[in-house]
Amino acid sequence: MTGFGSSRIETKQFSASVEVKSLNSKFFDAQIRLPKPYYDKDIEIRNLAADILVRGKVSIVAEFDLRENTEPGQSYNKELFTAYYASLKELADSVNACETDIFKMAIQQPDVITTNINTDISERIWPEFKSVIKKCLDECDRYRTDEGESLVPKINDSVILIDDLRTVIKKLDPQRIDRIRERINNNLSEVIGEDKMDHNRFEQELLYFIEKLDITEELNRLESHLNFFREVMAGSESSGKKLGFISQEIGREINTIGSKANNAEIQKLVVQMKDELEKIKEQLLNIL
Repeated sequence: MTGFGSSRIETKQFSASVEVKSLNSKFFDAQIRLPKPYYDKDIEIRNLAADILVRGKVSIVAEFDLRENTEPGQSYNKELFTAYYASLKELADSVNACETDIFKMAIQQPDVITTNINTDISERIWPEFKSVIKKCLDECDRYRTDEGESLVPKINDSVILIDDLRTVIKKLDPQRIDRIRERINNNLSEVIGEDKMDHNRFEQELLYFIEKLDITEELNRLESHLNFFREVMAGSESSGKKLGFISQEIGREINTIGSKANNAEIQKLVVQMKDELEKIKEQLLNIL
């Protein structure tokens, strides 16, 4: 969801520039800075940005300069300036400080200078100014779309690798069970002796033990989750959150396989699967 867009317009009446930046986020969070004549348009622009960008931490900075000289560009609050000046001069005199910068400090105090822009003109220009903001948001969205499309092959490669590793584990699984059976049988023979073993009881207990280590269901569910992941990825709808949920399910199956494996070779493959899944999760932060 990282994106950027900028736009500028120059007309006889006004000039305007807009810049939009977007970063990864699970939710929509916008920081909007509009010029003073359009402070009341914040909600309108926020809704517009949410409709276009859907999710992400968004920054919108819009600047506006009116060229139509219907009235002075600035006015000054003389009474407020005088009050500020008197207070500052009194402070300076109390410590015998230089009075050189008092005028500059007083004129820069809050609400001393007021920028005048005719309300009728600003409202008349608003639709055109809003179109500049929308153009910038659309550009940011296209940027994100292009970036998202470039990530799809990387994510698909990781999904394919996880599936390939799953296939390898599935082939190794029967050998794993045979080794467990052989190891337990040899250990018991050494401890109590072959002639004293109750082979029927041994088989019953062994089956119960092996059932706890069985990973067939986990492998099948993992295959199902990977197929569903591919299906959602191929869809046209916004799917970042859904893919995130599916990746969590994939992670659960991989973790369970690892905990049940009781086999060094399979656990190495599980580590590789986890590594690829982390790559997928990292890339999914950039997908809506």
